Amino acid sequence: MIFHQALRRELSFTTGGVFLVLVTIMVTTLVIRILGYAANGTVNPEDALVLIALATLGYLAVLLTVSLFVAVLIVLVRWYKDSEMIVWFASGLSITNLIRPILQFATPLLIIIALLALFVWPWANRESTLISQRFQQRDDVSMVSAGQFKESAKAERVFFIEELDIDKNEVKNIFVADSKNGRLSVAVAATGFVQNSQGGEKSIVLHHGRRYEGQPTQPDFRILEFDEYSTKIRSKEALAPAPRDREKTISELLNDTSPEMLNPNRAELLWRIGLPLMALGLVLIAIPLAYVNPRLGNYTAMFYAVLIYLIYSNLLNLTQNFVAKGKLSMLLGIWPIHLLALLIALFLIRNRINPSLKWWQRQLPARLGRK
Repeated sequence: MIFHQALRRELSFTTGGVFLVLVTIMVTTLVIRILGYAANGTVNPEDALVLIALATLGYLAVLLTVSLFVAVLIVLVRWYKDSEMIVWFASGLSITNLIRPILQFATPLLIIIALLALFVWPWANRESTLISQRFQQRDDVSMVSAGQFKESAKAERVFFIEELDIDKNEVKNIFVADSKNGRLSVAVAATGFVQNSQGGEKSIVLHHGRRYEGQPTQPDFRILEFDEYSTKIRSKEALAPAPRDREKTISELLNDTSPEMLNPNRAELLWRIGLPLMALGLVLIAIPLAYVNPRLGNYTAMFYAVLIYLIYSNLLNLTQNFVAKGKLSMLLGIWPIHLLALLIALFLIRNRINPSLKWWQRQLPARLGRK
């Protein structure tokens, strides 16, 4: 019980520390990427923090999977290094006695990973898409800002307002350039205001200004003076786009009646179910993988851990692509990778219990002796 309590305590602290480090790295990467999108005008700068939070929530399942795998490995490697595993083995216990307390610690996290992959992942992706789509379908007046040239969503109108009084709904020194049917129209005024009309339409009303129509070199070029000039800005409702596979809920994926082959919904379902299974397989592999050979150094296990995780995750993604392209059915693709991980874990655990079970080490000298 003392060993189990110490093991759970160290696993808790180590998992939390690794998770915080991974979240920090993830948030830093997302900040750079999303701020780049905001600078290019793809997303609204005011929505940057929300998009970063949603993207982080979406990747929490993957981060928890990696954190759990690395934490188990770090704790057991330290136990081998500090000879605590020698005390464990001297007490009449084997490496198999570590499986139960580690799985007891990992089970709540595996449930959280499954919930995040099944429910939080599609919700976060859907919300991010809606926010980005809402910004792309914004009306022209929402883009008006003081001291900046702003182009409409369809590149038909350019605004410039030197001063904007939001409380009084007034604008000063306005420049509006329209391009319709190949004809350019430019209106300038010293003052104006934003008017809300019935039916949801919005207009910018300019006072005492001038309007220039056509090209100055053409005979139909005109200069008009006006007391009041209104340019309509049609308000557009943000249409919700059709959800992608990664944005669909579990019920939507399960209720899909399309054929099994060439069904990306089945591929998405395979990935979501496979993520907690991958976390379980990595935890079982980490138990025998943490063995430290003094001749190889203390960081050899980490090298193998990175290699195993990359191979495991890439095989899962490759299977997902095969199912999406119709080369493999979901029922056939969901179990081989995780079964292979379980067999590898059992083989490594058995090898740690009795290294003499390496049959090739017994057979090779015998065969060489016969020759």
